[in-house]
Amino acid sequence: MARYERWNAILELLAQEGRLSVEDAAASLRVSTATIRRDFDQLAEQQMLMRTRGGAVAQSVSYDLPLRYKTARDAKEKQRIALAAAELIAPGAVVGMNGGTTTSELARTLATRADLNAGTVPPVTIVTNALNIAGELAVRRHIKIVMTGGVARPQSYELIGPLVSGVIEQVTLDLAFIGVNAINLRDGAATHHEGEAGVTAMMISRAARVVVVADASKVGARAFARICPLSEIDVLVTDERLPGEDAAAYEEAGVTVIRA
Repeated sequence: MARYERWNAILELLAQEGRLSVEDAAASLRVSTATIRRDFDQLAEQQMLMRTRGGAVAQSVSYDLPLRYKTARDAKEKQRIALAAAELIAPGAVVGMNGGTTTSELARTLATRADLNAGTVPPVTIVTNALNIAGELAVRRHIKIVMTGGVARPQSYELIGPLVSGVIEQVTLDLAFIGVNAINLRDGAATHHEGEAGVTAMMISRAARVVVVADASKVGARAFARICPLSEIDVLVTDERLPGEDAAAYEEAGVTVIRA
């Protein structure tokens, strides 16, 4: 198990139990106690948990790993979701995109899509508050990047705060691709951080169509900060692990579901 995957697993165990001993973590993850002690120390340095004698306790109610630690999780599913979502984007479209692992994968897919790079079609315009997405796409001549203002949040590389609205309120989007931490039938889409939720909600308000990109583990889940109700979501692109009956429930609620 890679280090970032191990750290994510440790935080998930803490989310469930609230407290974790070195021995229990080592047994659950099938690694040595020395490895777990190093992991606990490094996570404590980043204020992701609190070290105790012989173990660790949860730092807070939010278990949102920094984006760079999430990239390996559900990687194949996210790649398939990105491929399916990219097919919704036509040459010349103006697209909003927030931060996250799945939207980042979508950005990489667009960067290499041959038909958009043909030189005979108008460029796609990407409006984003995600620093990593802008960085990856800025060198692509077939993609025009528009960045919002704002203050960078290190966890997600997203710009948040009141400065964001100065750009978003001045643009009109054909599509908004939204990464979320949770989506369910009752609450709609949500994320762990209220600042990110507010920016994403602004982006949704400027879009003709809203597409949530989320792997199946996030469907039916809940998170702290609501982004929007289900009625504002047009399409959910997820993976084939989502049961058919769950997909049908979202379809009945008016959301088109694509299982990649």
